Amino acid sequence: MQKVKIEAFHVIGITVRTTNENGQSAQDIGQLWEKFMAEKIADKIPNKLDQNVLSIYTNYQGDHTAPYDTILGCRVSTIDQIPEGMIAQSFEGGNYGKFTAKGDLTKGLIYGTWTEIWEQNLDRVFTADFEIYGEKAHDPQNAEVDVMVAIKNNS
Repeated sequence: MQKVKIEAFHVIGITVRTTNENGQSAQDIGQLWEKFMAEKIADKIPNKLDQNVLSIYTNYQGDHTAPYDTILGCRVSTIDQIPEGMIAQSFEGGNYGKFTAKGDLTKGLIYGTWTEIWEQNLDRVFTADFEIYGEKAHDPQNAEVDVMVAIKNNS
């Protein structure tokens, strides 16, 4: 894990409320990704800062075992224009642990990475954790995705 400081940022995208109980998040987030891709949501987001897609976990009801929101979207320069059917949210940034997942996205790479993170004794703050799907994630069988976990300063 590499420690990094993330500056405040804004995101526009689509969202679902889910939970990790009984595999519900895998189903809900899978459906959210299907909608994101099928409806070409990234192409409809105004004022994008780059082409990266973020999968953000936020608005935690407690820790990772309690309900939370997943947002699929892109960083934007402003949230003045929010397309119909989408949401905007601003994030404060802060201290993060950066994990890099490398491998096959179609074979549970991200879930496996999160399982490892959950088993670690990190001093998490449960504000906003996220994955960054950039250029290195374009080949799903040989992808590289950064997973950012919000942590306390002294972690």
